[in-house]
Amino acid sequence: MEVGLALPDEFENFIAKFYIPTYILVPDGRAERLPDVPENPVLVFINSKSGGQLGAQLLLTYRSLLNKNQVFELGEEAPDKVLHRIFLNLERLKQNGDQFAPKLEKRLRIIVAGGDGTAAWLFGVVSDLKLSQPPPIATVPLGTGNNLPFAFGWGKRNPETDRDSVLAFFDQVRKAREMAMDSWHIMLRMKTQQEHECEPITPLELPHSLHAIQRVLPTDDLNLEGGDTFQGGFWNYFSMGMDAQVSYAFHSERKLNPDKFKNQLVNQSTYAKLGCTQGWFCAPLIHPSSRNIGQICRAKIMRKHGEWIDLPIPTSIRSIVCLNLPSFSGGLNPWGIPNPRRRRDREFTSPYVDDGLLEIVGFKDAWHGLVLLAPNGHGTRLAQTNRIRFEFQRGEAGDTYMRIDGEPWRQPLPVDEDDIVVVEISHLGHVKMLATNECKSKSILDPSSLPSSPMAHDDDKDSDKEEEASGDELRKFGAADTFRIPDDVDISHVS
Repeated sequence: MEVGLALPDEFENFIAKFYIPTYILVPDGRAERLPDVPENPVLVFINSKSGGQLGAQLLLTYRSLLNKNQVFELGEEAPDKVLHRIFLNLERLKQNGDQFAPKLEKRLRIIVAGGDGTAAWLFGVVSDLKLSQPPPIATVPLGTGNNLPFAFGWGKRNPETDRDSVLAFFDQVRKAREMAMDSWHIMLRMKTQQEHECEPITPLELPHSLHAIQRVLPTDDLNLEGGDTFQGGFWNYFSMGMDAQVSYAFHSERKLNPDKFKNQLVNQSTYAKLGCTQGWFCAPLIHPSSRNIGQICRAKIMRKHGEWIDLPIPTSIRSIVCLNLPSFSGGLNPWGIPNPRRRRDREFTSPYVDDGLLEIVGFKDAWHGLVLLAPNGHGTRLAQTNRIRFEFQRGEAGDTYMRIDGEPWRQPLPVDEDDIVVVEISHLGHVKMLATNECKSKSILDPSSLPSSPMAHDDDKDSDKEEEASGDELRKFGAADTFRIPDDVDISHVS
């Protein structure tokens, strides 16, 4: 067995539960028969640049324990190419009568080690491939905030990289349960930037989760002529305003001085200091009200298919978070648990990760955010919806800041009266997660959960109809554009 170590029988039997033979991973590889199909075969994706030096150390440990061909460094090979190769090979093996391949495919799981942005990349790829049996995903917290791993019980502290710690994580993966998580499609549209206008956005400055597309539907009421359109997805949150501005300052500083950001505690301390220097704690004095979210954009939510209604935003709101998980800014829950009166009067529900609803929350400043540290603390609850649109027109502010799952960017705003920048978010399916017993997220399918608002189910049906009516290009996240099915493979078995 290609485990790279001489292991005692008991230890070797444990590793065998996760081991994938080479002929499954490498097309035309030599068949390597195992006595049994592994109980929990895993594909491991590691961002070696995450967590300072931890990612690189973790890569070595995983490769020393497993088949080196089932552990992938994301800087060496993109995940869509890896999954493309492996799933096509599985399909060919099944067509050739291999009895091992279909059983392994059914049990397959994915481990991704990196920050929230790395995890979101994998979610987008798996979603875009539209596999008939998409593997559930476990996340190793290698970032700074680690909201995604924390929400599903994997912790928020960077892990140890020694062999025993990795084996303990394997045991958690083996015992973890599957759980659905909502996926959210985001579309950003703006007029093509001219040289005389404010600094143009280059693809490198946008998050990795946003991709340029060439076509929008002719029937789209916001089909901008002479504009740029980007699409992508998120699974934790989309935010804009001062919180994204602080995040942008942090990421800019880390790009300039990467050697100073190799420790999670140091990163968190630097982040807090930037919150102070950026004026997040004294926003009324430093941050002009003309930059407040309520002053620079209009928001609309869709209650029923085709029926947009205005969402009032208090003028004092400087930051808005569209939240999918009960974990933001290092594990805080901005939505909280609405009391019975709020549930009755405003049709608010508790936050669930698979109900097809985003929680829209506003904050005035950092002091407002500190309310989350108190029992039952929450931000300003604005709405729950499965579709929301933000429209920015010309105003005093020349730009604002946005971020998706921890990846920030500076967004120029219109300079002409007839220009518009649009951000539109809509529900688009689910991904399968692996959750531990420490999972913070709640499922609508949990028997102990309260009934969801009728709006959630009605809107989901409408959303599905719209997805069917839309072009294929608008029903994906753009994370797996290199995935193509060869002509000699029956596509019905893959998608």
